[in-house]
Amino acid sequence: MAQDSRQTVEIHPSRIKQRMPPCALVIFGGAGDLSHRKLLPALYNLSIDNELPEHVAVVGFSMEDLNDDSYRQFARSGIEQFSRRPLDESQWSRFAPLLHFVRGDFTDASTYNALRTRLAEIDQQAGTHENRVFYFAIPPSFIDTCSNGLKASGMIQPADVERAPFTRVVVEKPIGSDLASAREINARLARYFDESQIFRIDHYLGKETVENLLVLRFANSVFEPLWSSHFVDHVQITVAEQEGVGTRAAYYDHAGALRDMVQSHLLQVLCMIAMEAPRTTAADAVRDSKLDVLRSLKPLEGDEIGRFVVRGQYAEGVVAGEKVNAYRSEEHVAPDSTIETFVALRCFVENWRWAGVPFYLRTGKRMPKRASEIAIYFKSVPRILYNNPPRPPLEPNVLVLRIQPDEGLALNIISKLPGAEVRLAPVKVDFHYTTASPEAYETLLRDVILGDQTLFMRRDTIEAAWQFVQNILDAWAEAPSEPPLYPAGSWGPIESALMIAADGRAWRNP
Repeated sequence: MAQDSRQTVEIHPSRIKQRMPPCALVIFGGAGDLSHRKLLPALYNLSIDNELPEHVAVVGFSMEDLNDDSYRQFARSGIEQFSRRPLDESQWSRFAPLLHFVRGDFTDASTYNALRTRLAEIDQQAGTHENRVFYFAIPPSFIDTCSNGLKASGMIQPADVERAPFTRVVVEKPIGSDLASAREINARLARYFDESQIFRIDHYLGKETVENLLVLRFANSVFEPLWSSHFVDHVQITVAEQEGVGTRAAYYDHAGALRDMVQSHLLQVLCMIAMEAPRTTAADAVRDSKLDVLRSLKPLEGDEIGRFVVRGQYAEGVVAGEKVNAYRSEEHVAPDSTIETFVALRCFVENWRWAGVPFYLRTGKRMPKRASEIAIYFKSVPRILYNNPPRPPLEPNVLVLRIQPDEGLALNIISKLPGAEVRLAPVKVDFHYTTASPEAYETLLRDVILGDQTLFMRRDTIEAAWQFVQNILDAWAEAPSEPPLYPAGSWGPIESALMIAADGRAWRNP
């Protein structure tokens, strides 16, 4: 049995605290679910940490019949339910006056004139200097309408005028449902905004462990020399969700796991593992290195898709001791749906560093537990000394980076057990964060206000990720089939285990 040597260490912030510029943050869809659950609680926590600008305003903008006072009550209920910190009355009394609301119809031109007038008033009251962040917490179909409304009402400042007030726009995923639609959305955004003004948000990249990947790799000489095909046997990336589709069923039954998770989250994490050292830590240098990884992915073609991509859909089963419905029995899901709730695939990064090293990606809903991790398996030592027959092969060294929920890292090494006899056993050295990490949206909202695009996806990166996924989507469309079923509460269909077993390997279950 593996020994467990646990140690808790404090990870200090990796960035130097920067002065936050004044601004007004306007949330399109400000009374929606994303604002209630994520954005407003994130802004509240930034306020507690003194990470908001000294001169700032938050303006909700949507069709609901609210005013400033009722919007503040809406925000308060979201903070009480979803904030990582409990609501504190003294902190709330400082945060609540920052919140405002403008009621309007996105399709009505007069609405944008009313918004512009209200923002001018807020500029005078709060000293926000006409700096604007427009957060599109809206369906993709409204992006063009809202962008056009902002442009027509004169609320988009040019990006290339020195010392002019800034305009930034935040766009939530999905950025398209395939390569063609992603290109169309990007082209529409480019009609109104410069690329330097666009922040395509992927909340997964705001998670502390994912962000710390760059520091782990490029600030520690013990890891970087080993980070290549010379020493790494393979890499596994797992994002397991215990919940089902929940309230997202209407969207999910058209998207599926490949579009929802692989094209965005998993490929972005793969980039941060596999990328070369960027020239600097500047945003475009980091994003250039990530783009190189996507462009180096070996396209999956022909029968490779059948052999190295596995779909699955959860059937009824037991999760955390509770019986749950099959996917097709969920509300707003078609009873004959063939959408995948699980996908696993094997891919290769064809460059000098990673030639021949398989990357196994896996994500699914209704898994036994909620867990996201990266496991880097190092090559086994030769079977000469302690690894030679008749002894069984030694377990490989594995570096595990836990993204959620227990953020940290663990390293499995081989050690001698105490005693006269030479007995070997794996030992796990385990590191945990001592303090609660900021929520992903806290990190990302702070970066938007600062204008730091490092953790945001550039247009070419989005399209390169879709280019890789498009072959798979096309193959599935050309030969529709029923996805294999897996019991809810399991680690996916047996075909997933067989796919990796064909390479003489097995999935690591968190």
